[in-house]
Amino acid sequence: MNNSIFENLFVLELANNHWGRLDRGLRIVNDFAQVVRFNNVRAAIKLQFREVDHFIHKEFRGREDIRYIKKTEITKLEKSEYRTLVKAIRERNCIPMATAFDEASVDLCEELDLPIIKIASSDINDWFLIERIAETRKPVIVSTGGSTQTDIDDLVKFFANRNIPLAVNHCVSIYPSEDDELELNQIDFLRNRYPKNMVGLSSHEYHDWSSSMLMSYAKGARTWERHIDIEEGGIPVSPYCSLPHQVDEWFKAFHKAVEMCGGTGTSKRVPKKKETEYLDGLVRGVYAKRDLPAGYELQHQNTDTDFYLAIPLQKGQLSCRETMNGLKLIRPVAKDTMLSIDDVDSPYSQNEGLRKLIYSRGL
Repeated sequence: MNNSIFENLFVLELANNHWGRLDRGLRIVNDFAQVVRFNNVRAAIKLQFREVDHFIHKEFRGREDIRYIKKTEITKLEKSEYRTLVKAIRERNCIPMATAFDEASVDLCEELDLPIIKIASSDINDWFLIERIAETRKPVIVSTGGSTQTDIDDLVKFFANRNIPLAVNHCVSIYPSEDDELELNQIDFLRNRYPKNMVGLSSHEYHDWSSSMLMSYAKGARTWERHIDIEEGGIPVSPYCSLPHQVDEWFKAFHKAVEMCGGTGTSKRVPKKKETEYLDGLVRGVYAKRDLPAGYELQHQNTDTDFYLAIPLQKGQLSCRETMNGLKLIRPVAKDTMLSIDDVDSPYSQNEGLRKLIYSRGL
């Protein structure tokens, strides 16, 4: 299963579908695409697709006392307007994607050739919708807010059996979330339980835009999602939404996390030269405790009698790391003189690469 499309991907969701205003949506796309480009990250700008006339039962349409129904109706967009937004997202070098809330919306995802489809936390066990999404064969991101372990197990197995890439986002569906509600240890749980899936974080906290990024990256999250908005026209910004300058801070925290965590976590790192040079200055070198003749053979039981260890380590000197039974002196070594690689018949003196290494370290 190829999960590369999710690698270090940021998903920016237009909050409340920009209140159903195309001009406002285009402004949001433009403003955030600039932040994406400035920070040199991969980002998708995500819309919300609902076929509103069928999504809401006819007897409940127009009900302003039901918040979700009212918001769904006033944020409605026409297909032509979605097409305009998707075109703008592509022109600004971001990835267009959408959360599909019904089967007709999956049809629209296909029609607009969106490369990724999102399954909302509320739909994690809506199998009518999930099966239609799977028919597209497109990579999928799912948020797991409010789900059970069985819900996630079933979904992961379903997409694995069809060899469809699936990213599993830890999510707490509290809007907004307090810091003590983030449950970031769930990233560890998801990575351990679903090692073949990319794991991410869909986040709604509102106190800062750095801490959860630093911690989630260190824990292994590799895709992230936030709601985005702009301050315009007197429309209030929801507290769980991020403004352009806050997303800029978020991206910068990502780059800092990458810098601090370094390379792969699956193999031993190669130390930098300045690190080894620093440590070489702390390594003890071997010095003769008495005059030693040519032909002397080093034995560990005689080490305390014939040698002592002290800093500084000098160029060409053997250190505590290289002493071994059977080293034989090929020339005499005077008391308090360092034991040089040229003084012994050993594997170190016969290997040109090791000789260069020992002569390149120390004072």
